[in-house]
Amino acid sequence: FAYFMFICYQSHKIICPKTDEQRRRLQEACKDILLFKNLDQEQMFQVLDAMFEKLVKVGEHVIDQGDDGDNFYVVERGTYDIYVNAKSGAMCVGAYDNRGSFGELALMYNTPRAATIIATCSGALWGLDRVTFRRIIQKNNAKKRKMYEAFIQSLPLLKSLELSERMKVVDVFETKMYKDGERIISQGDQADCFYIVESGEVRITLKSKTQRYMDENGIEIARCTRGQYFGELALVTNKPRAASAHAVGKVKCLVMDVQAFERLLGPCMEIMKRNIANYEEQLVALFGTNMDLTDPSV
Repeated sequence: FAYFMFICYQSHKIICPKTDEQRRRLQEACKDILLFKNLDQEQMFQVLDAMFEKLVKVGEHVIDQGDDGDNFYVVERGTYDIYVNAKSGAMCVGAYDNRGSFGELALMYNTPRAATIIATCSGALWGLDRVTFRRIIQKNNAKKRKMYEAFIQSLPLLKSLELSERMKVVDVFETKMYKDGERIISQGDQADCFYIVESGEVRITLKSKTQRYMDENGIEIARCTRGQYFGELALVTNKPRAASAHAVGKVKCLVMDVQAFERLLGPCMEIMKRNIANYEEQLVALFGTNMDLTDPSV
C-alpha cells in the first residue's frame, strides 16, 4: 500500500535532480519572478524541484508564435528578442536581458504562443512543464483572481480592455507593502515596474536644478490614492524615472514588471500618453518649463 501511494504521488509530482550549484543558480534566477511571489514555501519547493535547465545557442528559437505551449521559462542568463508577426512581417517588440520570464500566457489560457522568442547570444533558461505550472501556478492565480476581480474591473485605466484581458493583468501582478515614508521609486533610476495603488496614499515628488529652495525629496507634484497608478511614464517613454514616489502611511500596491506591462497594457497606451500631456502642463506651471519630464536627471 505504501509503495502504491508513493507511485501515485510521484505520478503527478515531477522532480528534476539538480546539483547544489544548479539549485543555487535556479533560486537566484527565480527570486524576482512575479508569478512565484504569492506561492507558499511548499508550492515554491515543488516548482523548484520540477524546473529543468535548458542551455540555448545564439539564434535558437526558444518558442515560436502559433505553437502550442509546453513550458514556462525563467531567464538565468543571455539576451532574447521578442518578435510578433504583423502584416509587414515579424516585428521586434522587446527583449529580455539576463532576467525575466516568458511563456506563461499560452499555459494559463490554453492558447497558441503569442510571440516568438529568439536567443541573441548563448545563454541558459530554467523551464517548468505545463502540468506542474497549471497544478501550482494556475491554481494559485485562481484564488488571486477571485480576490481582485472587482477591484481590477473598477479601474478606469483598464476599461478599454476586454474582461479576459483584465484577468490577465491580475495573473501577472505582485502585491507589495510599503511603510510610511518608504521610497517606492527614485527619480533618475531605470524603470522596471508599473504600480497601481490598492490602499493608502503615494506622494509623487520631483527635483529641479532650477529650484534650489526645495527639500531633498523635491517638490510634491501629485498624490495617488486607491485605483490610481504611477510609474508608467518611464515605461512609455523608455527613459529613466522622471520623479520619485514615497508612501504616505501604510501603502499596498499592485506591481507589474516591464515585460508584462508591454504585453498586456498596449490598449491602454493612449490614455497614458494623454496623461503625459497633463504632467507637462503641471511642470510648466511649477517650473516654467517641462524639461524635468524630458530630462529626469535634472
